[in-house]
Amino acid sequence: MIGRLNHVAIAVPDLTEAIRLYRDVLGAKVTEPQDEPDHGVTVVFIELPNTKIELLYPMGDHSPIQGFLDKNSVGGIHHVCYEVDDILAARDSLCKDGARILGNGEPKIGAHGKPVLFLHPKDFNGTLIELEQV
Repeated sequence: MIGRLNHVAIAVPDLTEAIRLYRDVLGAKVTEPQDEPDHGVTVVFIELPNTKIELLYPMGDHSPIQGFLDKNSVGGIHHVCYEVDDILAARDSLCKDGARILGNGEPKIGAHGKPVLFLHPKDFNGTLIELEQV
């Protein structure tokens, strides 16, 4: 069902500093910040030859990323994103097997402009998983 690793998302307490580290210290290609108000975050993608790193910065105190940073003040890995061919078929198969979908179970449009769903971390060894339709 899952395809290639699309990205690893890292919550960061200081987006400017995180961009500097990846761009200036590690020499990576970094995209411009992109606000995603439906998800309560500003995102930046670090483009690597085989995948991406997504830096997540909270948009306001009610952002789910702010809650993550309240518990992990220096930031850290927030989720991993895998590609799927058909997000609705993946959702239905996962639900049939007992996996829990976060939210109302309907895909939202993610930072790449494609449908995404999140899977409950307690069902996947403590890892929040995002599925993105390609």
